[in-house]
Amino acid sequence: MAYEEIRMKSEASRCLLCHDAPCTQACEKKLEVANIIRSVRFENITGAARKLGEANPCMDCSAPCMAACNRGAIDQPIHIPEVFSEVNRKEISVPKEKVDLSVDSCGVHFENPFLLSSSVVGSNYEMVAKAFEMGWAGVAFKTIGLFTPNEVSPRFGALEKEDNPFIGFKNIEQISDHTLEENVSFLKRLKKEYPTKVIVASIMGQNEEEWTKLAKIMEEAGADMIECNFSCPQMVGEGLGSDVGTNLELVAKYTAATKRGTNLPVLAKMTPNITKMEEPAAVALEAGADGLAAINTIKSIMNVDLSNFGTAPNVEGKCSVGGYSGKAVKPIALRFINDMKKDERTKKAPISGMGGIESWKDGAEFLAMGCETLQVTTSVMQYGYRIIEDMLEGLSDYLSLSNMENVSELVGAALDNVIDAGELDRDTIEYPRFHHDSCVGCGRCYVSCFDGGHQAIIMDEKTKKPKMNPTKCVGCHLCKLVCPTGSISASGIRVLKKVKEEKAS
Repeated sequence: MAYEEIRMKSEASRCLLCHDAPCTQACEKKLEVANIIRSVRFENITGAARKLGEANPCMDCSAPCMAACNRGAIDQPIHIPEVFSEVNRKEISVPKEKVDLSVDSCGVHFENPFLLSSSVVGSNYEMVAKAFEMGWAGVAFKTIGLFTPNEVSPRFGALEKEDNPFIGFKNIEQISDHTLEENVSFLKRLKKEYPTKVIVASIMGQNEEEWTKLAKIMEEAGADMIECNFSCPQMVGEGLGSDVGTNLELVAKYTAATKRGTNLPVLAKMTPNITKMEEPAAVALEAGADGLAAINTIKSIMNVDLSNFGTAPNVEGKCSVGGYSGKAVKPIALRFINDMKKDERTKKAPISGMGGIESWKDGAEFLAMGCETLQVTTSVMQYGYRIIEDMLEGLSDYLSLSNMENVSELVGAALDNVIDAGELDRDTIEYPRFHHDSCVGCGRCYVSCFDGGHQAIIMDEKTKKPKMNPTKCVGCHLCKLVCPTGSISASGIRVLKKVKEEKAS
């Protein structure tokens, strides 16, 4: 990776993503400055290039956008001309035609795969209407029950790492705090005014009768699908949320009860607070579920404050176990989805995937693992509904550049490449390749390899650059992962372990 690209991404990541951004207002060339920076930040480079145009509009410009940048009040303004120059410098193929992003799942047509997941981001008419106007294909409305919970304050916490304040997120919210009557009115109005958008009614009952009743009410309100919330990890009271999802008998009973109340497609939303998600998934499908949704949040305790030993979110010095979400849970979500797609009982079931989707690329990974639709919450809470613009543009451009004509060609494309650990090639080694032209000699690879690897790297006394000792290197590629300048890559060359052993002897 060239230094220029590193700087471009680093600068874009510093952007505050302001509402009504002053940088855009200040631009004399009338560029969508904030949107271009946001596209870079969310890995939509083709979109950034499309908005910027072929010529560099920042030539001979005094950069009033930088003078207006709110980041300057904190430290230094975003170096916008430099970011734009790097976008222009990259040879980016920008597709002219958009790819059809529509998908059909469980017999329901979606104009694109992206939905708001069942949470506060889709909990009333005004919010969902705004999201629909911006391009979201649908909403899994915040879970509706026959009771209204008494919520706490505060109810959110975030996990920080270095300069990223939001790599993980915790909530201790329960289901909708609106009454049943209010929620029904929201759904009816949304369906009337946005008939082409998909409304998934998430429900939670406390017994079979309630699951059946809620399903019937949701169908009458105009919902297109029902999602059974068997997975919320922070409900108050037994027999609710993840207490259901980990109990096969209850999963079967409540799925069947839901089906009795509706002719709509039913999704069973799975909990990750279990070892084998495919077990309750299979039971739900056998009981009549038409598809699955996964994953819900993970039970967690976050951020112990060592000054008072409270945890986040701190409610008068106390807290409870809550649901963990955000970018950090994506690998866990993909693993569970893979498990369900490999199990004979569940592999044909449509899956609405969620858990850490922040960019179009995250969404594409879920699609490649077999999901048909995608649900998003945490990144909307941090960045707003506007992220849908880069999600749609980025996914369309990726499909176009990959010569795919529709989303269905991507669904499940990665499944065959996830195999049993015993089937992996264990007879060869792929050594890393060191690129001294871009190496700055920081020694991060040396430190990590010596202290956390196999002591296979030495620092050359003359060049002050790292060198590999092939007799010790096992090809773990830790060095590649820790290199801050991208100066270590995979070589693409595999050597038989026997050859290495012979040379060492």
